[in-house]
Amino acid sequence: MLDSLNPQQKEAVTAGTGPVLVLAGPGSGKTRVLTQRIAYLIGQQSVRAYQILAVTFTNKAAREMKERVENLIGPQFAQGLMLGTFHSVCARILRREVDQLPYDSNFVIFDSDDQQNVVKTALRELNIDEKRYRPRSVHGSISNAKNELIKPEQYPTTTYRDEVVKRVYARYQELLIENNALDFDDLLMVTARLLEEEPAIREKYAERFQHILVDEFQDTNMAQYTLLKHLASFHKNIFVVGDPDQSIYRWRGADYRNVNRFEQDNPNTVTILLEQNYRSKQNILDAAMAVIDKNSHRKRKELFTERGEGNKLSYFEAADDYAEASFIVDTIAQITSNGIEPRECAVMYRTNAQSRLLEEAFLRANMPYRLVGAQRFYGRREVKDIIAYLRLIHNPSDQVSLGRVIGTPPRGIGKKTLETLHTVARAAGNSPGAALLDLSRGSNSPYWESFTPRAAASLSNFGSLFADWRASSQILTISELFDKVVSDIGYSEYLNDGSEEGEDRWDNIVELRRLAEEYDERTLTEFLENVALISDQDTLSEGKNAPTLLTLHAAKGLEYGVVFIVGLDDGLLPHNRTFDDPEEMAEERRLFYVGITRAKNQLYLVRSVQRGGRGYPEATYPSRFLDDIPEDLLLGRSRAGGRASRGSSRSQAMWSTSSYTGRTDEKPAPVISTKYKMGTRIRHAQFGEGIVLNSKLEDGDETVTIVFESVGIKRLAASLAKLEILE
Repeated sequence: MLDSLNPQQKEAVTAGTGPVLVLAGPGSGKTRVLTQRIAYLIGQQSVRAYQILAVTFTNKAAREMKERVENLIGPQFAQGLMLGTFHSVCARILRREVDQLPYDSNFVIFDSDDQQNVVKTALRELNIDEKRYRPRSVHGSISNAKNELIKPEQYPTTTYRDEVVKRVYARYQELLIENNALDFDDLLMVTARLLEEEPAIREKYAERFQHILVDEFQDTNMAQYTLLKHLASFHKNIFVVGDPDQSIYRWRGADYRNVNRFEQDNPNTVTILLEQNYRSKQNILDAAMAVIDKNSHRKRKELFTERGEGNKLSYFEAADDYAEASFIVDTIAQITSNGIEPRECAVMYRTNAQSRLLEEAFLRANMPYRLVGAQRFYGRREVKDIIAYLRLIHNPSDQVSLGRVIGTPPRGIGKKTLETLHTVARAAGNSPGAALLDLSRGSNSPYWESFTPRAAASLSNFGSLFADWRASSQILTISELFDKVVSDIGYSEYLNDGSEEGEDRWDNIVELRRLAEEYDERTLTEFLENVALISDQDTLSEGKNAPTLLTLHAAKGLEYGVVFIVGLDDGLLPHNRTFDDPEEMAEERRLFYVGITRAKNQLYLVRSVQRGGRGYPEATYPSRFLDDIPEDLLLGRSRAGGRASRGSSRSQAMWSTSSYTGRTDEKPAPVISTKYKMGTRIRHAQFGEGIVLNSKLEDGDETVTIVFESVGIKRLAASLAKLEILE
């Protein structure tokens, strides 16, 4: 097992007891180190699997680690190993210790939409204007407080907005408890506080876990750091792997300084550097190091690879953002026609909004693509509907799910009836779900007289279905319960309205059922927990052979043969809101570093000279980060005639990949004047009719930029394109 490791990896895997910090460069095999460390502890050090806790940040990473461990030592020796995301591990602990908490064991986990709805309810109850205090912003402040383990009563107030957030935070927590629900941040905060405030529980888990292993340690927040500190308090055998240079989630509470805290809190820490990269060519690594070395207060790593020097980085300046998108699509079409698989290509950008023109360019070219960060499968309306039904069956106190399903499909229960249900339930000291179940008894229910006869009948009918599902959930498998609910509410007929959209929505229900079937040997609790904790990367399909479009933040942990980083303008990357904050600017640089190191074989750096579409375009400046990349690592030239970087001559360099059509090895005779003027209508044999946007002399030829009605913007060499001027 150890023979396949390089010296640094072997040192990490076989490290002794006590705190160990592994600073792992990108592509350095950190997953291999973590899994082989677990296998080494079990196979060579006689540690029992149930005495090991391993945590990471995505279900995808956890699954991969578990599979690797089982392949190394056999599934029978891995039984009992607690391996999962921070949130899933905390959920397991909380369900076991629920007697110490103000929740029932069937608590549910509210997703982002649910959390927004609860914040809105709190604002409404407190008569606070949603327009002045945006629910998303208020929830962000609450989330930050939880990440710092700050309770509502401890929330610091220095402004009037702080006072408002403090009141909303307090009511928000009360509403969560009323719904028997926790949000994502609660899973961490409640567990950390439970371990801190209940010594017996802390000692139980701290004694059990002889070894704790942590992936992506640089992405931990204060709640996670505190949690790990408590769990490792007995044996103090904590093995953390991370890279502060890849800490890019400050906006959601991640604190790369936890790496420094770890060393300060554990003076006897053994630190090991993983510097050999197995992913990228050396030129890509050299560019990445040149960028990240400008950040201060970091432990430098000398990244190296045995994969060879590789091609230089390709640099391209487009005339505008439309031309930028067209260039990317043209280039992908060219390189995939030369044998590179489309799935090996990725286009990365700083903000989600940048995907629009890219998507349009792919659609015009009739090229498929995958979009990460768009509406997730689990965020689709019909999927959320059925999940809400199952959540309500599991937890009748879930008022958010009740509000979603009670009128879906429509069953004669309006907003006013629902409000009355809440009012009478609260007056009786009950949840609306419990009152609804009682109404299944019809006129025998004490709640019956509170409603009009028609409303009471509608509530009673739905209450009867609800009661039946609750009883059935004790004897049916999850897929059988799924089928019963879908059939009882006539959901197929509700969705399938004969339209293509209706068919697509029903296909999503069929796909959700497939997942439910996988849980037939498990519990509804596990199914709902898994669905709640799914991330965007977990839902990234592996099957579709198409280029991937994604933000740089979403690219963390992924790799592609060919990577395009687009929008390399000051104001986009680095983002303009980071200009005045050195910490934010340092994170923008780390974000660029992460993007660069996703590339295995070829990296394209792309920007446009002006942005804003065809209405009111604005001139842009090249990203300041481009100046950090040595000239001898770049190959490229400007199609717009502007300089590629302030004070640099990048625009004069040779361009490695042409997007011209009909290119031959024969050099045309030099052109000394332009023939095609802006506004001229032309015809191309392949693309049809178009209008000239601009024309310029480049390298002895005339380069014509044309917008075609069929395919959008193309840049063509006049000597090769055989353009026909139309009257």
